[in-house]
Amino acid sequence: MDALLDALLTLLDPTHFLFLTGGTVLGLIVGVLPGLGGSAGLALLIPFVFGMEPSYALAMMIGLLAPMTTSDTFPAVLMGVPGTSGSQATVMDGFPLAKKGEGARALAAAFTASLFGGIFGAIVLTGAVFVAVPIILSIGFGEQLLLVILGLTMIGLLTGRNPIKGLAACGIGLMIGVIGAAPATGESRITFGQNYLYEGIPIVIMGLGMFAMPEIIDLLRRHSRIAETQKMGSGWYRGFKDAMRNKWLMVRCSSIGCIVGALPGLGGSVVDWIAYGHVVQTSRKRDQFGEGDIRGVIAPESANNAKEGGALVPTLLFGIPGSGSMAILLGGFVTVGVQPGVSMVTTNLDLTYLMIWSLALANVIGAVICLALAGPISQLTRVPYVLLGPVMLVLIFFAAFQATRNWGDLLALLAVGTLGCYMKRFGWSRPALLIGFFLATRIEQSTYRAIQVYGFSFFERPQAQVILALLLISLVAAIMFKPSKLRGDDLVRYHSSRTRMPQVAMTIMFIGFSVIVLMDGLGQRYLAMIFPVAVSIITLLMLTPVLLQQLFFKHPHTAFADMDASLTADAPSIPHYLLWILGLLALIAVLGYPIGMTAFILAFITVKGEFRLLLTGAIAASAFFVLSGLSAVLTLRYPPGLLQRVVEMPWWLGG
Repeated sequence: MDALLDALLTLLDPTHFLFLTGGTVLGLIVGVLPGLGGSAGLALLIPFVFGMEPSYALAMMIGLLAPMTTSDTFPAVLMGVPGTSGSQATVMDGFPLAKKGEGARALAAAFTASLFGGIFGAIVLTGAVFVAVPIILSIGFGEQLLLVILGLTMIGLLTGRNPIKGLAACGIGLMIGVIGAAPATGESRITFGQNYLYEGIPIVIMGLGMFAMPEIIDLLRRHSRIAETQKMGSGWYRGFKDAMRNKWLMVRCSSIGCIVGALPGLGGSVVDWIAYGHVVQTSRKRDQFGEGDIRGVIAPESANNAKEGGALVPTLLFGIPGSGSMAILLGGFVTVGVQPGVSMVTTNLDLTYLMIWSLALANVIGAVICLALAGPISQLTRVPYVLLGPVMLVLIFFAAFQATRNWGDLLALLAVGTLGCYMKRFGWSRPALLIGFFLATRIEQSTYRAIQVYGFSFFERPQAQVILALLLISLVAAIMFKPSKLRGDDLVRYHSSRTRMPQVAMTIMFIGFSVIVLMDGLGQRYLAMIFPVAVSIITLLMLTPVLLQQLFFKHPHTAFADMDASLTADAPSIPHYLLWILGLLALIAVLGYPIGMTAFILAFITVKGEFRLLLTGAIAASAFFVLSGLSAVLTLRYPPGLLQRVVEMPWWLGG
């Protein structure tokens, strides 16, 4: 009781509250900026808390971390750009709602779910600190492997009209995840001699390329606003009622968040996809998911906020970070003199409860601020997208550059974004590919560890059998689900060779990539060979029936999709805007990063829009000052262009 009382008194201390609020505001800002995320935000904060009184330093760090999965909802819903990896699933239904003019509703539902998830996680953790220890210790490498596979198959089966295409997309993601050094041996795999690929493609680039760039290009092609209606109105209140009406969904997904977050290495961007898969799988009417179903916003948002509390358990009790941001937080603990371990539930129990309750309070503060801003900020969806589009392109290339701060980041985003555009157009599951990519290294490592520690005997463990049963239920439920049949104009469109042949070509391209991975894997040593060879063979087995359906179908089939049907005949093509992006990279190469980005915005709006030069210049100038300011704050050196090599310039201009 003394520990509880001490924690409560410290929590109510005005100075502690001030530091917590300051950290929360910083977390909200970092969450809104795509590509930064919790790891980058904490890395920036830690030098400033060095030497600070431990409780105040912890308040700022917890405050920064807690609301990041709340504010990242703004770009996810309004722009289709994941603010952090934890908001990728929110894009699936949040952005379609914004395009329908229901952005405020989606934001309000998301923030209410986030608030609930954060508080739920803190309440559960308050009583579960001691109980959680034996549960975590009972989850071995084998169970972790099966949990990852469960999450992977759920997403592959449930994010698209065709389960086979979904699972094939998972396989393609796993194979892209193979690129780089083999975890077991360090051998180079599928790098084509490029040093940039030795560490693999960064997750932030995959996320932005799969979701952000395709949505930006799609909206630019439509030459309209994000919202299809001008009625933004009082949707925030409707969103709150939506969340309350789905309270048991929030309870279930918050529980999923706590459990998955507490398992080391499984948190991060996995939990929101598992929650999204859960809501799709347990819903009778699934056709609206991906088209603007509010439940597709509520489920991942409640889970990813609850997972932050769960991730604190292994971090505090074992010193094992539950996610990338928790790894940075762990370093922050050591910096301020807090040593994670058993002492956190013995001599430092008051500090443990203080952190858990600070997490809950920071979620409340963050959600209240975001709810207050939901209505006004949602008005951005009414701005003509020709003004927002080039700015968003500049923003996502800036975010991608944070991955390794290498020119390769920009080229990789262009390549992945091009793939994402055509996957969106032809109905391939982008979430399935992304989650497959994210889990590739973990599955490979878990496979080696499980076999080395248990052999195949871990299948005899009760925990493993429960997860296998869930996996079987997931497969049966997906097989029983029948997508709605096509009719009317869809029949004509799907029989068009103009629509069919590009899709066949894309499937053949995936088959070719699978063969490359297979041949490369066969040339590796045993431990580096097992995973890529197995994944490539399984993926080829799934791609083959898809190709046969596309070549020899007699009736419209879910192996096909055409996402361009709603566009007008004179809408610019995808390659048209890809050429604009190539022009952006050319301007950076010649003029340097900030000047090239500014010139691109100025040129794009001038050519594509009919706006006054004063407005166009103001937008371009604002982007220039923001990029320059971020360079100073982040001590970020931009890549120089030819201009910087000829004319001496300050370092924040690439000089």
